[in-house]
Amino acid sequence: MANPLRREVRQLYKNLLYLGREYPQGAEYFRERLNSAFMKNKDVTDPKEIRKLVDCGEVVIKELGTLYYLREYRTMKKRFYEEELLGLLNIGRPID
Repeated sequence: MANPLRREVRQLYKNLLYLGREYPQGAEYFRERLNSAFMKNKDVTDPKEIRKLVDCGEVVIKELGTLYYLREYRTMKKRFYEEELLGLLNIGRPID
């Protein structure tokens, strides 16, 4: 593997490993899957093929970012609408 590509591959692995800490099915599950994906392609030596795999990894990073963003949005939406719904129904408020 060429030196610049080697550095990119290592950085990609580190970024994915960092993002995997918050994976919904658990960090250990994500780490095992990530490790197996990288080990499956460890014998690839063609720079074009390596570049293609790195680009796929970058797409996965964007997808994980979207997944985490949607999870946060859903949590905030649930909290907001839950409080609003309780307010409309006068649940949890003392009756005057």
